[in-house]
Amino acid sequence: MLKKDLTLERKWNQLLAQLEKVIGKRPRDLYAVLFLIGIQELGQGVKRFTKEQKQDLIHIALCKTLSLSKLYELEGVDEDNWPHWKLVKKLPHVDLLEQEKLIKMHIIEYFEREVALNMTD
Repeated sequence: MLKKDLTLERKWNQLLAQLEKVIGKRPRDLYAVLFLIGIQELGQGVKRFTKEQKQDLIHIALCKTLSLSKLYELEGVDEDNWPHWKLVKKLPHVDLLEQEKLIKMHIIEYFEREVALNMTD
């Protein structure tokens, strides 16, 4: 494993530990963290969501985090106040492992910038 990969995994584990302190349990995977970001970005608080809404929340989180690299742009919100995003730059074509790393890097950046968690070594 490269030093860069080790640094990413260390920061990822730090983030999971910090989220555990805040929400009371450790998010089990990448999608659980994206779901939390989606709830945060929706801004309607914690409530029961349908399966489709949960998928939409994960999509919102992906778009928001990838917008940090100018890949997505917020188009606006609908009548229910759900944000809608548009792809403005093609996503890099990478394998699943690289895709997961890319998403983790953006999630970490999101928490550093938007939530002001300190993820520095």
